[in-house]
Amino acid sequence: MRVLLLDSVLEPLFWGHINRDLADYYFVIRNMKHDRASTEIWVALSEQNRIEGMLMIYKNSALQLRGSVDAVDVLLDRLNLDKAEIQCETEHSGLILNKYKNVKKASEIILMTLHKGEETLKTKQPTARLSASDAEDIATLMRREDPDWWGDTTAELIASRMDQRLWLGIKVNGRLVSVGGAAVDDWASNIGTVVTDEYYRNRGYATTIVSALVEQILKKSNLALIHVESSNEPATRVYSKVGFKPYKTYFLVKVEGQ
Repeated sequence: MRVLLLDSVLEPLFWGHINRDLADYYFVIRNMKHDRASTEIWVALSEQNRIEGMLMIYKNSALQLRGSVDAVDVLLDRLNLDKAEIQCETEHSGLILNKYKNVKKASEIILMTLHKGEETLKTKQPTARLSASDAEDIATLMRREDPDWWGDTTAELIASRMDQRLWLGIKVNGRLVSVGGAAVDDWASNIGTVVTDEYYRNRGYATTIVSALVEQILKKSNLALIHVESSNEPATRVYSKVGFKPYKTYFLVKVEGQ
């Protein structure tokens, strides 16, 4: 099996391979389309020049691994990062944990999908489109409610990407208590953030936020995606209410040191 860095010769084969499953390769496609300069792709090819596996490295920290166990094993030999967030197929978890002993957080993630026509929107509260002036409140809410994943989130980071995201929120007496963010494209859109202040949970706020995001997403694309930890049953129920269905399960891990 050969491992090659993606180049112009391999690109037609590569795009033909990943475009067959937009949901599975969403992050690869988005990074290639929006920030190619920060995206490095390695592919594992069979003797028949068929893609057996793929490794995406984004900004030297975010990784996506796909393919057969043998292909991923070979691709991991090319990986020399000491710190990374890795999303891979569940059958690859053993390979990752064998390579990286210092695991900061690991979880099983379910990708849920919603195609246009499957939505069951439930908006009980008014939502507002958020702007850069809300970045500090968004970051504070994210860090407080889920420090394991969002502990490093800053207002500066959110503000710098505000033009690349759709942010909606619910405010009570001027205070931001529930928020959702999505990357919206014409081929597929991903809801990457849904968070509600602990005091305001179980009031339908998250359902309203997700519904409002989906409503806006479906004006531009026919496919909405959302990822949820398999252990987060309340969130899964919320997303199912809006029309999302489980599509595929992944292993997501933050590692430091080999």
